[in-house]
Amino acid sequence: MQVDVLNINGQSTGRTVELPAEFFGMEPNDHLIYLAVKQYLAAQHQGTHKVKTRAEVKGASRKLHRQKGTGGARKGNIRNPLYKGGGTI
Repeated sequence: MQVDVLNINGQSTGRTVELPAEFFGMEPNDHLIYLAVKQYLAAQHQGTHKVKTRAEVKGASRKLHRQKGTGGARKGNIRNPLYKGGGTI
């Protein structure tokens, strides 16, 4: 596959370059290009997100129920990761 060499202004320089047809002769796959660009842009995100720990979650620190005799698990306070909205360990 012969391709003309252009200068910075887009004018032909009179030279040609031989390019392999198995790489440059095929039709571009638009969806594959889209996925590659999307992956590249996603990798550029700074990633400064954070998850609150149980010390940073808002809520009381009192014990919810007594330790023994309730039949439930041993849970300390509402910030426990066992609860919805509780912090991470």
